[in-house]
Amino acid sequence: MGHAEFERKGKDIVCAAVSVLVQNAVNSMEELAGEEMETVIREETGFIDCRFPGGLSERGKLLMDSMILGITGIAGQYGSRYVMLKFEEV
Repeated sequence: MGHAEFERKGKDIVCAAVSVLVQNAVNSMEELAGEEMETVIREETGFIDCRFPGGLSERGKLLMDSMILGITGIAGQYGSRYVMLKFEEV
């Protein structure tokens, strides 16, 4: 949720990188893993909420782990000022 504000809108490489990872993961889960999802996207705020009512298959878990690995790498490179990861068990 939110934008990284690493740079001005349209030039924010951190926001763009995270957005690509998240959007690719969501698309891959649907197209490649056949996951059932409920997704809410609010582009103006950078909010993406994706829920899996039936849980995740092994392929879905792998895709999720790949996305988290990528975002963790970005957070490690640019710091918590621009990327903050929060994990919740629901």
